[in-house]
Amino acid sequence: MTSRRSFVRLAAGAALSPLAAPTFNADASDRIARLRLGDKRDADTIAQDETYWEAIQREYTQDSTFINIESGFFSPAADVVLESQINWVREVNRAPSFYMRRRMATETANLKKLIGRSLGISPEEFVISRNTTEALNTIIQGVPLEPGEEVLLCSREYPSMVEALEQRTQRFGTASRVIEIPWLPTSQDEIVRAYADAITPRTRYILVSHMIFLTGQILPVREICDMAHERGIEVIVDGAHSLAHVNQGISDLNCDYYGTSLHKWLGAPLGTGLMYIRKEHIPKVWPLYADRNAQSDHVSKFEHIGTHPPSAKQPILDAIRFHESIGGERKEARLRFLKNYWVDQVKETPGVRINTPLGRDQSCAIANVLIEGWTPGDFVDALWDRYRIFTVGVEQGARIAPNLFTRLSDLDLLVQGIRECADAL
Repeated sequence: MTSRRSFVRLAAGAALSPLAAPTFNADASDRIARLRLGDKRDADTIAQDETYWEAIQREYTQDSTFINIESGFFSPAADVVLESQINWVREVNRAPSFYMRRRMATETANLKKLIGRSLGISPEEFVISRNTTEALNTIIQGVPLEPGEEVLLCSREYPSMVEALEQRTQRFGTASRVIEIPWLPTSQDEIVRAYADAITPRTRYILVSHMIFLTGQILPVREICDMAHERGIEVIVDGAHSLAHVNQGISDLNCDYYGTSLHKWLGAPLGTGLMYIRKEHIPKVWPLYADRNAQSDHVSKFEHIGTHPPSAKQPILDAIRFHESIGGERKEARLRFLKNYWVDQVKETPGVRINTPLGRDQSCAIANVLIEGWTPGDFVDALWDRYRIFTVGVEQGARIAPNLFTRLSDLDLLVQGIRECADAL
């Protein structure tokens, strides 16, 4: 997320709405903001200060019977966000139809203004969705493509996006061109060249993940977008794992379309996401759900999804406030430090393979590890059975995704588990 504005200052000068009855405990965000403003050290130094991060860890309530290092599916909300969501559930339940008919539109519009200011995008260019899959399906199924025209993507895009393209091919005859990109590139330029070399006269769009879900590899999306635009090609970005993880805002990417899940690294309530479409593209994109204004230039045509719970939306503001109270640069530095902490201790261990590039601009919190002779499933089962460490096995290995609530003692146990599993063969 962009750090060019302080959301703490912003929120102080703008209210959600005079109709908004629920109140939330802002003390948590205020405490963290004071902690940040009172410490002038650089982000990399602060990232290693356990006393500093213990104050932030206390703002999360987590199950103490196991160690959770699988923040990739979705990240838990800080307690202040959870409290806000509970308050909003109660408020909507107290005034159900009245809220939906008289209050929801105004409060959602005000919320979008504040989200837009924080992310550096116009409220006229995005809608609040339920997740990345919904957002990107809307875009993939809605953009104009003639039979034979192509969408270019790499082989490691998220399966739901691949399936959306496959369905479009089956229905309309449009094509996908799938390429391989380096797992462990020597530089980000190598990635840009892979996409550039694969473009054909039929290429109309590039679908690219800002962060590969399997391994946490960060792709140079801004450079890919700039290259594509020089050739008249539009870019659809899967930002599921990058928003509020790496300190780079949507507007910094120069992309045409963007989808993300706010319930991942931002820690907003489960079932919240965001879909961004550059304003000049809105008229040509069909909504996924029918709307009589389907060819209008107003982004509201994408909000016609039927009755859905509004109580998850308003706490997005609290999640942004909490994120900004920490600071995007410091959060990114801490997440990268946690990844490096365990990786540096095991990467030279015989039989251990790290499947994630470790350059500063190539990964952050997420890394993928595999032990020779183990299947990913057997390895993650061993971590659970022997050490009560929970993570997920993907095709390449175990995806390790610590978060701000992760303690170094948790990662010390992970290191022990990796070494002992490696020694067992």
